[in-house]
Amino acid sequence: MDKNSWIGLLLIMAILFGWSYFTRPSEEEMQRMRERRDSIARVEQQRQLEIELQKTQAAEQAQIVSPEASDSAASEMLRNQFGEFAVCATGEREFYTIENNLMKIKFTNLGGRIASVELKEYDSYDSLPVVLFEGDSTIFSLGFFAQNRRIETGKLFFTPSENIATAKVETDSLVVSFTLDLGSDRSMEYIYTIKPDSYVVGFDIKMHNLNNLVPATSGYLTLNWESYIKRQEKGEKWEMMNTTIAYRYFNDDVEQLSETSDSDNETINSRLQWVSFKQQFFNSTLIAKDGFANAALKLEKTVSAKHLKHFTADLSLPYEGRADETFAMEMFFGPNHFKTLKALDIDLQNIIPLGRSIFRWVNVGIVIPVFNFLGRFIDNYGVIILILTLLIKLVLFPLTYRQYKSTGMMSALKPEIDKLNEKYPKQEDAMKKQQAMMDLYKRAGVSPMGGCLPVLLQMPLLIAMFRFFPASIELRHESFLWVDDLSTYDAIINLPFSIPWYGDHVSLFCLLMTIVNIIYIKISGQANAGGQQMPGMKMMMYMFPVMMLFWFNDYAAALSYYYFLTLLITIVQTYVIKRTINTEEVLERLKTAKVQKAPTKSRFQQRLEEAAKKRGVKLPK
Repeated sequence: MDKNSWIGLLLIMAILFGWSYFTRPSEEEMQRMRERRDSIARVEQQRQLEIELQKTQAAEQAQIVSPEASDSAASEMLRNQFGEFAVCATGEREFYTIENNLMKIKFTNLGGRIASVELKEYDSYDSLPVVLFEGDSTIFSLGFFAQNRRIETGKLFFTPSENIATAKVETDSLVVSFTLDLGSDRSMEYIYTIKPDSYVVGFDIKMHNLNNLVPATSGYLTLNWESYIKRQEKGEKWEMMNTTIAYRYFNDDVEQLSETSDSDNETINSRLQWVSFKQQFFNSTLIAKDGFANAALKLEKTVSAKHLKHFTADLSLPYEGRADETFAMEMFFGPNHFKTLKALDIDLQNIIPLGRSIFRWVNVGIVIPVFNFLGRFIDNYGVIILILTLLIKLVLFPLTYRQYKSTGMMSALKPEIDKLNEKYPKQEDAMKKQQAMMDLYKRAGVSPMGGCLPVLLQMPLLIAMFRFFPASIELRHESFLWVDDLSTYDAIINLPFSIPWYGDHVSLFCLLMTIVNIIYIKISGQANAGGQQMPGMKMMMYMFPVMMLFWFNDYAAALSYYYFLTLLITIVQTYVIKRTINTEEVLERLKTAKVQKAPTKSRFQQRLEEAAKKRGVKLPK
């Protein structure tokens, strides 16, 4: 890289830093931004309070009768609103906590639903327990028409089973229920099954003798599931990009809404097996044994500092109007751990972004098994990544050797190539120079494309690792050297301003990766080789690592660490392989070839000559 190129690069960096510094908001503007953000948060909080107040007022309205009204008038008002379900419209909201070895689940009698789920083995970025959802940030209600009224079970009070007082499930499964008892042997029951060591909660809805109230002509019951998705990770930007609603067609493909859009929605008129509210490392999934008939899904980005997005799923359950009708479902609340999700045998592991086609195959078939095998013997994931990198480089060494041998032999021919550049300096002589170079390579026994195939064969693995590390929950909150969490960026310096496309921090592994990449390009001669073929290519070769510095600054430290190790090992390999190449032998072969009979021309050379003749270019003999 010459002096002018370095000056140009430094000027570009200076302009970026200068632009960021001089256009940064003033203290007054920062204060206004903070006030606006606080104002938005207060509006969101006020909205939540209003929702709670409305529910409270509705409950009080159902329970409290004004002095002027008689008991019969209050009962009539409830009956007009809820019909036969009015007997379940009054009550006092209560909570019940049941936990197994993995989860702490809080139930409420209002709606008979799960009010919150805490995962006991995980912490959020602020060292608090991971709570997937809580309080009124979630709605879970079955809706249907009965006696020409729209009934929502989320507004009704269920009666819990007596064993709801059981605090912990340690050995045997526990079955608890919440019942809407309408009298006259008519009821709706929510039945939950909690197992000792499982993230799966069984969930069945049983309707008994409600066919006279809920007509079969309804066709469907609608399960309304809404949730504000809580922020769990330090890297909010990356977590936001991996938070969405995923779903699976019944025994078919897995799809999802847009992860990057601020809002997206999808109306699905096909049978679904499950719907998942998925985050970067956790998910809440509702699984229907017989499938959901159709669904309407929607996501919206929130402006709250506490939440990332708001998810809505309206799921249709086929209803036939029988005297006894059961809807069998399961709920999964847990980590996006590949082995755990795969054990469910419903393709839920496909919500983990491991890439598509061949890249996913490389991760699932090779990387994950090796990674898990090493994890059985080694506790430090930084060491595991080091060993994994060494194993990968060892397996790829035959390809790497071929690639670098070809590159080294090309370097041995550099003096001869320089002579051809001097002999054909003009642009109109490009065809002559190209034909002469091909002849030179053939006489020396060197293939200019010899290093390309090994690179192409290694690309699927490089791209697979790009997807693997940011998606691996095993790396979450795992420390190594100065890194306290390998699943997110390793900020050693937090900047007082934000640089466009770079961010407001400096990630050390990303910086080291960039430096080693520049060194590798320099010693491997890639920039010089590119510069000989195309003007400006040399500058581009050095710009690429700088661009990676901007791209990878927010990525998982494990990924930058892996690329850093890969480049470092590659530099050592390059040095060793170059030492094994006998430059004199290559040049001697070239001299011997000069005095021998001209070799048979390859088809590629013949096509070059034919093209040159058509253009009227005289080729060298």
